Amino acid sequence: MTRARGFTLVEVLVALLILAVMAGLSWRGIDTMLRSRDISQTQLDRSARLHTVMGQWQQDLEQVQEQAGIPALRFDGLHLYLTRRQPTGMQVVVWWLGEGKLLRWASEPVAQLQELRRVYEQAQQPLVVGARALEALEGVAGWQMAYYFGNAWTNAQSSGDLAETQAEAEKRSRGVTQQDGATVGPQRAVLPKAVRMQLEFTPGPGNFGGPLVRQVLLGQSG
Repeated sequence: MTRARGFTLVEVLVALLILAVMAGLSWRGIDTMLRSRDISQTQLDRSARLHTVMGQWQQDLEQVQEQAGIPALRFDGLHLYLTRRQPTGMQVVVWWLGEGKLLRWASEPVAQLQELRRVYEQAQQPLVVGARALEALEGVAGWQMAYYFGNAWTNAQSSGDLAETQAEAEKRSRGVTQQDGATVGPQRAVLPKAVRMQLEFTPGPGNFGGPLVRQVLLGQSG
């Protein structure tokens, strides 16, 4: 009678070792796939967020409009203040960089010039804008701003080009000058043809490697 032969202890241990190695290799491959998927999703989400923020940035600049006694566009090195038109009135918007984040604050649209002046004064108070600021983009290490005048880019903090006010233009048309003893009206700043913003990002996973430059022509929105 033939006796059935089973597995020896050594053979079972070898088989278990092979299964353990195969399981480890399989898990490593699955883990790599999951990590790659998470990184790709993070990059997609960040790219989508950046696209949305840049779209808002462009819309704000394209709708910039001058108002009497209120700067349409002003950059103080930390904040960019702009006055833009809305279907229901005028709105003050502030962009700035704080604690590695690009932030945006926007007022409610107002229809009266006096209200717009009040809102513009509020926009320059850090406590007011900080309480209602929206975090537009994270991981931003720094930014630079430039205006396009004539045929060259200039520092946004420079005085820029100047133009005569209406009162001054009327006086000059009548041949009145400062030498005649008349008071010549103040000059107003001319809006640049375009604005350029350059963002620098902090190194790290999920962040963009190099700087981002965005140029927007003013007055291009209907």
